[in-house]
Amino acid sequence: MKLDILAFGAHPDDVELSCAATIAKEVANGKRVGVVDLTRGELGTRGTAETRAEEASAAAAVLGLSIRENLGFADGFFINDREHQMEVIKMIRKYQPDIVLCNAIDDRHIDHGKGSTLVSDACFLSGLLKIETEIDGKPQQLWRPKLVYHYIQWKSIEPDFVVDVSEHMDTKVASVLAYKTQFYNPDSKDPQTPISSQNFTDSITYRARDLGRLIGVEFAEGFTVERFVAVDSLFDLK
Repeated sequence: MKLDILAFGAHPDDVELSCAATIAKEVANGKRVGVVDLTRGELGTRGTAETRAEEASAAAAVLGLSIRENLGFADGFFINDREHQMEVIKMIRKYQPDIVLCNAIDDRHIDHGKGSTLVSDACFLSGLLKIETEIDGKPQQLWRPKLVYHYIQWKSIEPDFVVDVSEHMDTKVASVLAYKTQFYNPDSKDPQTPISSQNFTDSITYRARDLGRLIGVEFAEGFTVERFVAVDSLFDLK
């Protein structure tokens, strides 16, 4: 299955928290979008790897994803080496996305920066002829995505561009709240974490509203790039 967009997240819920409204917008525009989670989030304070998998499946349904896979890397301990790169390359070649979305280039959680570099490096390596991979015993064709964008997570990184997602924030919030064990619940007996507060849940909306304010719309999501964004005309800019 060829996808238009393939989003990678170090943990289930990374993609939803950071760029779910953009994904919902592209799905509504007829694009085929998939998500690959690098780990099962097994080191998370709240919930379990099993509950996180159920929640990821529910969030995928909310967003209308074409596929969702999990590579099962070690939460907190995966590294950017040949073994991990090869597994990411297999996913890139399997789904042949035109655009890849990946973790923030720098963030509070150490897995986010690692995941960002790992996926970015794999996108380049996936286009090299002499790197051979196979799935189910069948050789894969080389593939390099046209574009690699990094979403923004905990830290308020200045975006290189933003996407107007005003019509899709409700879908984003619903996809995030599918992770019932992770976020604010006044009845929960689980330990508190930096993402389990009411303030953090509220921040999903107010951070998007602030980016929207800066471009004259209701809500927006921001991304950083590895190379200049090119446009055909000055009139392509809003």
